[in-house]
Amino acid sequence: MPSAHPAAEFAPQPFEEPIRAELFGVERLEQHAESLAAAQHVMSESEKGRRLLPRVEDNGRVLREAYRAIARAIREDRAITPAAEWLVDNFHIVDEQLREIRDDLPAGFYRQLSKLAEGPLAGYPRVYGIAWAFVAHTDSRFDPETLRRFVHAYQRVQPLTIGELWAVAITLRVVLVENLRRLAEAIVRGRAACQQADALADDLLGLGGQPVKPMAMALHAFEHAPLVTAFAVQLIQRLRDQDPTVTPALLWLDGRLAAQGTTSDDIVRVEHQRQAAMNVTVRNIITSMRLMSALDWTEFFESVSLVDEVLRVGTTYAAMDFSTRDRYRHAIAGPNSTSPGKPCSSRRAPDSGPGGPTTTTTPVEMTPATISSRPGARPSSWRSASGLPRRAGCFARTSRRRRPGTSEPSSFSLGSRSRCLSSRSVPRGRYRRA
Repeated sequence: MPSAHPAAEFAPQPFEEPIRAELFGVERLEQHAESLAAAQHVMSESEKGRRLLPRVEDNGRVLREAYRAIARAIREDRAITPAAEWLVDNFHIVDEQLREIRDDLPAGFYRQLSKLAEGPLAGYPRVYGIAWAFVAHTDSRFDPETLRRFVHAYQRVQPLTIGELWAVAITLRVVLVENLRRLAEAIVRGRAACQQADALADDLLGLGGQPVKPMAMALHAFEHAPLVTAFAVQLIQRLRDQDPTVTPALLWLDGRLAAQGTTSDDIVRVEHQRQAAMNVTVRNIITSMRLMSALDWTEFFESVSLVDEVLRVGTTYAAMDFSTRDRYRHAIAGPNSTSPGKPCSSRRAPDSGPGGPTTTTTPVEMTPATISSRPGARPSSWRSASGLPRRAGCFARTSRRRRPGTSEPSSFSLGSRSRCLSSRSVPRGRYRRA
């Protein structure tokens, strides 16, 4: 019996459990968000966090290898689990998410996100920990209204920056991909264990044109290592109702399971429950990825932004177009705004001698009252990459200029640096699974 198996390359490190915890309802999720906000502490700005993109790239590699391994099993007419079918049938959606993560998480933006100071996710962005908790307690099922209430509940205790609110979409994608990677590894490991059990059963039954191998010789390789659940279940199913000559192998298997504190009936039930749960989670991940690609994330952002909540009171802010509202948000956020290009403003002071006018950089102070009453508050020109539908917002460097020799603002203009986090409207491929 061959000792190597196709999944050997997937098992150099300890098995990582799926991101799955107690399933919460909406009200319980809100309570958890509040407790999470109170418990999370962030690093100082001078401290460096942990890089996230290398793990994302490794997740993509593992998922592509899992896809190829499952596709190979299908070509060989081998049985696969429903979760594996979900992954293979919808891998084009997963591949699209991986591309979006690479495109929409620039290194400069990631560095400016607040990082967690402690806990298992220490060094990663705070918003990544929020997304992790949401995915774990919803079994990877995405619902925009549930997420909106979760973020609102978190901000009742600890407000999030503009950059963190925009990053909710991309970090949710990252966590879903992370969870799918862990499930894909479990699928491939289980598939490899089943193939190993099939090879052992063939040896014991003398199938495949080979003579029956003595039981002691066939079982020698499994005497000391713990039995994998998928391997034991597949071997039980292959050897049940067979010729009495293989009964000693079943007795050996029962003895090994008893030593591990279980029985053949229990382990079959546990394996079926595990596969059913895995199927539900993989289905939820794929469905969530499709829904997230179709969601208008600009609308979501404005519904959870505390700045927007203040600006809408007693002003015409809500009647403005998105680009104008976005410009005001960044003017208010000032130099502490977390985004690829921190908003700031340049004030040109009156002439100060022979050198002519001097320029100093100071934040522009804006409030709902000043926005609604300030003459010429609406920008005279706007240049932004956020005009397309279903984009995840734009972060731009802004400036406010004064006419030389006066204190009256002449116009608002945008600097050259701008960056958008995007959420493509639809996946490239057709969703093939019913």
